[in-house]
Amino acid sequence: MKVHEYQAKQILTQYGVKIPEGRVAKNPTEAFEIAKQLGGRVAVKAQIHAGGRGKGGGVRIAQTAEEAQEIARNLIGSKLVTPQTGPEGREVQCVLIEEGLEIQKEFYLGIVIDRSQQRPVFMASREGGVEIEEVARKSPDLILKEYVHPAIGFQVFQARKLAFGLGLDATMVGQASRLMSALYQAFESTDASLVEVNPLVLTQGSELYALDAKMTFDDSALARHPEIVEMRDLSEEEPAEIEASRFQLNYIKLDGTVGCMVNGAGLAMATMDIIKLAGGSPANFLDVGGGADLEQVKNAFRILLSDENLKAVLINIFGGIMRCDVVAEGVVQAVKEVGVKVPVVVRLEGTNVEEGREILKTSGLDFVVATDMADAARKVVEGG
Repeated sequence: MKVHEYQAKQILTQYGVKIPEGRVAKNPTEAFEIAKQLGGRVAVKAQIHAGGRGKGGGVRIAQTAEEAQEIARNLIGSKLVTPQTGPEGREVQCVLIEEGLEIQKEFYLGIVIDRSQQRPVFMASREGGVEIEEVARKSPDLILKEYVHPAIGFQVFQARKLAFGLGLDATMVGQASRLMSALYQAFESTDASLVEVNPLVLTQGSELYALDAKMTFDDSALARHPEIVEMRDLSEEEPAEIEASRFQLNYIKLDGTVGCMVNGAGLAMATMDIIKLAGGSPANFLDVGGGADLEQVKNAFRILLSDENLKAVLINIFGGIMRCDVVAEGVVQAVKEVGVKVPVVVRLEGTNVEEGREILKTSGLDFVVATDMADAARKVVEGG
């Protein structure tokens, strides 16, 4: 789950991370009043769940409250297009108005889970304000890393090592270490999967501020954090993904044309890979899980068909706990209820596979049955 910048900052400030003074405005009049209270010179920042807002014109500096009001008027209600939104963009529903700071230098700080090391990694770079992926591509040596042992936590010596690595003056190392420790505490305490401060700025007054902040959270841990769940902004999420979550289905929309319904994340990844290998492009990641019942299968297929870009569907099921006949029955009922105008290729293996194939065969519907994954991928790409 993602949250907006202003929400991430609300969380971080609870742990002692210093942020610029500011408030959210939902209309131009509120923007004017907030900017006036902050002295006139402010940053007006569009609040959407996507990076690269500055490149898209979503972060602007106003010298007066009147200028802040005009910027807010142009941003609120508009579609902001950034490198991460795609050409369709995201609608801006509010802006964050923050005090202007006199910036001396910018840095990058970030914490993620490194799955290959099975532990968090704290990253820092002197190249603040630049997308970390770009830094990693052009100058990977500029990214400093400290791996954190889960049983021990982030240590002071690691924070000091990163602070010195950033080239900070010795008088600033203590302040930087405290900020980094607070950042890690926020990461750990909220079950976050990502915390990013880009940029972390050093002001002319020798103070460190989180000028921007991004946080995402482990969905599986949200039951422990109802206060974070309350921050969820459904307008920022794909409607089909929201619908899928209601039925405990794992659905992620992609930009291809071949719909994929599978059981198990590993099989989902393999299915998407083999579709690409066959010359197609997956339209989604849809995992119905190992123990889906008839209703879940029906709802999964209905959600799958809601994608207007869909040109073909591949159902790839290995029946272990889930029986192939249950999948077949659910798909048949869903097709009859919803209707389908694109080719549907089905590959079934495992428990009750013969019963499942018989259900498809006698359904009176035009399914294309595949013998294996390669055959299924070839048929679905040809059909679509």
